[in-house]
Amino acid sequence: MDLWVAVMGLAVGFLVGLTGVGGAALLTPVLVIVGVNPSIAVGTDLFYNSITKLFGTIQHYRQKTIQIKVVGYLASGSIPGAIAAIGLLTIFDRFFKNQESLITHALGFMLIVVAVATLYKQFFNRKTEPNRLQQKAIEQKKWLTVGIGFVLGFVVGLTSVGSGSLFALALIYLFTMKGAEVVGTDIAHAFLLVTVAGVLHAGLGHVDFGLAFNLLIGSIPGVWMGSTLSAKLPTRPLRAIVAGLILISGIKLLNP
Repeated sequence: MDLWVAVMGLAVGFLVGLTGVGGAALLTPVLVIVGVNPSIAVGTDLFYNSITKLFGTIQHYRQKTIQIKVVGYLASGSIPGAIAAIGLLTIFDRFFKNQESLITHALGFMLIVVAVATLYKQFFNRKTEPNRLQQKAIEQKKWLTVGIGFVLGFVVGLTSVGSGSLFALALIYLFTMKGAEVVGTDIAHAFLLVTVAGVLHAGLGHVDFGLAFNLLIGSIPGVWMGSTLSAKLPTRPLRAIVAGLILISGIKLLNP
């Protein structure tokens, strides 16, 4: 086991447990910045996320905090979106030989989007009244949900970023859910999405299984420690700090 990889996993897991900010937005850019091939960083993160999301899905299923129909609508769009993104990567690699550059720039852009969205949610979103979309029945929003799923699934397949943070924002603005249902539905859908995307990336040789398991060795206790400490610390400023770190990472990837 490479000690530094386990320590990295510990740090990322700790921040995720402490703030709830998505692990992919923290882990993938760090892997790229320290020298891991961008396609390997994306594929490995998807595989790693699949395992972590599995345990979360099981727990939320037991708690009955998953809206199965919403998960189905999102997955109907997001899984084809991820497949399309991975197919695009294959085409670019075959014809243009610039797959890594495409991934790096897309990753940098999406990190900035995630950071800005997180900061907006923390400091500017105080709206409590339900909007028009939230007031509609789930069936009336089926195709809108599928379409949003496709777009965000494409992003996740390309960069591994957004399976939690971006979909959680979509759930908040589209549906009226309790906080636990937003989290449970988001995690259950993310498990399906990142598992399919991870398998496809593994088929292309983009998953370093040793790296992923070393990260898990550190991140599992890290998430536990961060989650335990989160009840004793104010989360809003901590989330803002982590979002700032993600923003810096995105800028660095766009301007190496």
